[in-house]
Amino acid sequence: MDQEIEVKFYLQDLAAFRQRLLSAGAFLTQPRVKEINLRFDTPQRDLSQKAQVLRLRQDEAAHLTFKGPGALEGGVLARQEIEFEVSDCAVAGGVLEGLGYRVFTTYEKIRENFTLAGVQVSLDEMPFGNFTELEGPNPDAIRKLAGSLGLAWERRIAMSYLELFAQLKARLALPFDDLTFEAFHGLVIHPEDLGVQPADG
Repeated sequence: MDQEIEVKFYLQDLAAFRQRLLSAGAFLTQPRVKEINLRFDTPQRDLSQKAQVLRLRQDEAAHLTFKGPGALEGGVLARQEIEFEVSDCAVAGGVLEGLGYRVFTTYEKIRENFTLAGVQVSLDEMPFGNFTELEGPNPDAIRKLAGSLGLAWERRIAMSYLELFAQLKARLALPFDDLTFEAFHGLVIHPEDLGVQPADG
């Protein structure tokens, strides 16, 4: 069974952290690319109620992902993840809709991936701020790398971007349901609005 073990950190200076990564010898594995993610569920939100995720993502390719409920292990989030590439994003979406699923939210990010010390380090530009996500083989490897990169471990985030968005929507009474750059155009979002603190200094 595939497993995702990861943690996020809010960044106040993405460019400086990227340079820190490169200086540490990180290897670029995926150039900067925009992702469009579609979250599917039943009309009754059966998957969300079971803390399950069904996602269709389009970037340089299209991927269909299932995630099971998460649990904290060693201070990071661990959960089942099954992901595979599909040849046609629209066709895959049609199959899911034919099975009774519907898109209930769309979210976007711009992501760049690196590998360092056996850990995947993603730099994520979200509509509400910048983050790094560390995904590795075990919590110890992630924590060790976070420390070597100067990230404050006590400021780690184990929530998903959509969970952060839900908190932000409630706090600011945002009138929209999609986490897109267009929806956030002109808005200034501070880390305290998200309930997070910068971990990079």
